[in-house]
Amino acid sequence: MNVSRSDEYNQLAALIAATRETSGELFGKAMVTWLRQHVSFDHCVVFGYRGASRPPLLFETFSPAESHVFVALYQEGPYLLDPFHHAAVERKEGFWRMRELAPDRFYASEYYRSYYSQTKLAEEVGFFVPLPGKDALVVSLMRLHASGPFGTADARLLRDMAPAVIGFARLRWPALPADEPAETKQDEAIAPVNEFERAHIWKSLSLTPREKHVVDLVLQGHSTESIARAMRIVPGTVKVHRRNIYRKLKIKSQAGLFARFVEIMDARIR
Repeated sequence: MNVSRSDEYNQLAALIAATRETSGELFGKAMVTWLRQHVSFDHCVVFGYRGASRPPLLFETFSPAESHVFVALYQEGPYLLDPFHHAAVERKEGFWRMRELAPDRFYASEYYRSYYSQTKLAEEVGFFVPLPGKDALVVSLMRLHASGPFGTADARLLRDMAPAVIGFARLRWPALPADEPAETKQDEAIAPVNEFERAHIWKSLSLTPREKHVVDLVLQGHSTESIARAMRIVPGTVKVHRRNIYRKLKIKSQAGLFARFVEIMDARIR
C-alpha cells in the first residue's frame, strides 16, 4: 500500500497521543488505522494473558454477533487450548503467525473443529508483548476466508513493524487491569511458566500428573509423536497413557475428551 510521508507521520502522532488516553478504545482504533495504512486485515483484537486465568479483553473490532464467538465463547475456556495463549504464557515476544505456533495436528484437533472453525478465519497473526511478572498481551490481526491469508510480503512487513507495535502497546498497557485477578491459588502461582499453571483444571479427574499432561497436549492438537518429544518419552508410552486415560474417563475418542473439557469449563464458570 502506498502511504504518503505526511499521512504516516500524522497516523504516528495520533497513535502516540492515544497512548496517553484512559480509553483503550481510542488507542486501538488509532493503531488499527495506522496498521491498515500498510496491510489489509478484517479484524483486530487485543487480549491480556495471565497464566490460566480468564483473559481480559483490551480491544476488539468485532460486531456483536462476531464478538460472541471471538470473545465471549473464547473466554469461557477455549483460550486454554489456543496456541497464542500458550505462546504468550511462555513469554514469546515479536510477530508470530498461527501456523508457526500451532501443534502439528492443530488443524485436525477437536478444538479446531468444535470452536476455531466457527471463526471462519483464513489466518491469524499476532504481536506478542510480555509485561511485568508473568503477564502478557497479544495484538491479533485476522483475515477471513474471503480475504485469504496474509501474503509473504505482508507478513514480512508486519514482522518489521513489530518493535514499533510492541513499544506502543507497552505504552498504552504497561500492565494488565488490576480487576482481573489470577485464578490460581497463592501456592500455585509459583509453578513454572511452561506448565501454564493449568494443573488445577484437571484436578477433578482421577488421572496421574503424566496423564493430565497428555490430556492437555492431546487437546492442544499434538500428535502422538509430538507429545512424545514434548514429554521426552517414546510414542508407545504415549499410546499407553492415552488408553489408560480413555478407560478411566469412559470415553473412546478425542471428541469425548473434548466433551469432558467443555464440562469442566462449564462447571468452572457457573
